[in-house]
Amino acid sequence: MRLFLCEKPSQAKDIAAVLGASRRGDGCWVGANATVTWCIGHLLETAPPDAYDERYKRWVLADLPIIPEKWKMRVKPKTASQFKAVKRLLGEAKELVIATDADREGEMIARELVEHCRYRGPIQRLWLSALDDASIRKALNALKPGAETFNLYHSALGRSRADWLIGMNMSRLFTLLGRQAGYQGVLPVGRVQTPTLRLVVDRDRSISDFVPVAFWAIDVQLNHDHQLFTAQWRADPDTCDDQDRCLNQAHAQQAAAAMQNASSARVVKLRTERMREVAPLPFDLGTLQEICSKKLGLGAQETLDIAQALYETYKLVTYPRSDCGYLPQSQHSEAPAILAALAHADPALAPLAGHLDPQRRSRAWNDGKVSAHHGIIPTAAAKNLERLSGKHRAVYTLIRARYLAQFLPNHEYDRTQADFDCAGQALRAVGKQIVEPGWKRALPEALTPAKGREAPAPQPLPRLHEGLDYAVANVHLKDLWTQPPKPFTEGDLIKAMKNVAKLVQDPLLKQKLKDTTGIGTEATRAGIIQGLIDRGYMSKNGKALAATPAAFSLIDAVPRAIADPGTTAIWEQALDMVQSGEMTLDIFVAKQAAWMRKHIERCSAMTMTINGPASPAGTAPAWKKKRKAPAGKAKVRRATKT
Repeated sequence: MRLFLCEKPSQAKDIAAVLGASRRGDGCWVGANATVTWCIGHLLETAPPDAYDERYKRWVLADLPIIPEKWKMRVKPKTASQFKAVKRLLGEAKELVIATDADREGEMIARELVEHCRYRGPIQRLWLSALDDASIRKALNALKPGAETFNLYHSALGRSRADWLIGMNMSRLFTLLGRQAGYQGVLPVGRVQTPTLRLVVDRDRSISDFVPVAFWAIDVQLNHDHQLFTAQWRADPDTCDDQDRCLNQAHAQQAAAAMQNASSARVVKLRTERMREVAPLPFDLGTLQEICSKKLGLGAQETLDIAQALYETYKLVTYPRSDCGYLPQSQHSEAPAILAALAHADPALAPLAGHLDPQRRSRAWNDGKVSAHHGIIPTAAAKNLERLSGKHRAVYTLIRARYLAQFLPNHEYDRTQADFDCAGQALRAVGKQIVEPGWKRALPEALTPAKGREAPAPQPLPRLHEGLDYAVANVHLKDLWTQPPKPFTEGDLIKAMKNVAKLVQDPLLKQKLKDTTGIGTEATRAGIIQGLIDRGYMSKNGKALAATPAAFSLIDAVPRAIADPGTTAIWEQALDMVQSGEMTLDIFVAKQAAWMRKHIERCSAMTMTINGPASPAGTAPAWKKKRKAPAGKAKVRRATKT
């Protein structure tokens, strides 16, 4: 019997339909030539400490560190019946095809069952990027040898065991230290969650510690044949900070007075440059979560759930848990069919028809940049879009727009920069004139503009000439204050996790974090953020995230290496070596255990203090309370030229 082992029931149903396995069996689909079963995620889990010794049921400092000599797995109680069915089928199978999700975690879900159930027959790997019929048939004709992806399993297993060692040991350690300090809650520590929490703690501290600085700016309205346009004052560099903000009030007031008394400003330099913007890449999951947070107000987990439904339930997009926005060259041949299906499914795309070129190859088509998965794109199964609810339709529209953009011209505009002299003061006006909308025609707002939410149009400049004078209409002197950093939203935090390399000093670790796209993975970041909220380490007010007092105390107490994203880079580097076969799983775990033992010894005798942050999350820093004008609102002194 040829057995296909899938990750989820819906995935199994799709593959079974293509294989002709239409008869429902016990935990499987049965056909003449194949049987298809499923896992419901992990059917097994790493055993807890008390499975190794009963005394570990009690949390005692003297028992740390807990490092298993031989790792144990146990059947998850909630899905024990499905495990029993899979075990029986593995016992009957003569050949196995692993058809779980095509990533590190999917490989582990299948391989841990293979080992636990002691299956010893031949193994092949089905590597799927989409679940529509055509994609499944294509993958079935290109099965990989099982050995080709085996090290992916050991890499996932190494990650799992490292997470267990840190989670079980450091969480017990700091929970016990917290109890000594009077804190009765659990203080969980994790390989990825703790560096992530540090990002939020550091941001909240920078907000609390922020001291506002006053600065001044001047907007000057100029008039040419009754067309008004605005130029900004360029202050003397000696009066400015590193962001060219004037910090000298007297200098700004003198400049404003001089320009108010002037009748005109003369163009001293004029330059127009044709600018070209290439289309953005198709989405990877992290970028999709970031954009959905910003444009749709969706949380990271909500975005992932919607994208997963679009992939599994509706078959409208490719595999969503991708860390790559590039596309393989071979996929370009499918573009005409996908574009035709998209146009047929949605009449709103009709205005784009004359601009789309299926033969166009954007920078997205690059085999050298494609990882295990390519960018998230629509499939040729586009139909019945009316089935999609509001949020699902909105997310699908964003994914579709990024794909359509690959077949549209560059966005082109003329950028004009005009420098003026006004009573001895320097002014600069910048204008933008769109020449070719290009790929921006595909954006959702271009197809269906939302009333009242359109972005402001770029300032149009009249036809200017060097050496000519233009009348001064208004002079606005603005009294402003620098603003603190904004609290993280979930989208911002996802982006920070991906780009955490910016916070690391060591050049090798910085590069590694760039290569591995930061801390966490596309598949896990949303769950990590939600877990920090559920455990009481972060609170959420609207879209803004804030660290709780327990989070501040924990980040201050844990060894710096555990909260340092650079440590994650070192571990990811080692896991890459496991995946490539340069390091064995046993050596990786032994190194992790030795590292853990060293930090347990260092921290066991420390005294922990549970305090809140200097400015508790959700309250305004003192400087905000003292100001009469709301933060972010500029005081404007206006003089009108008549």
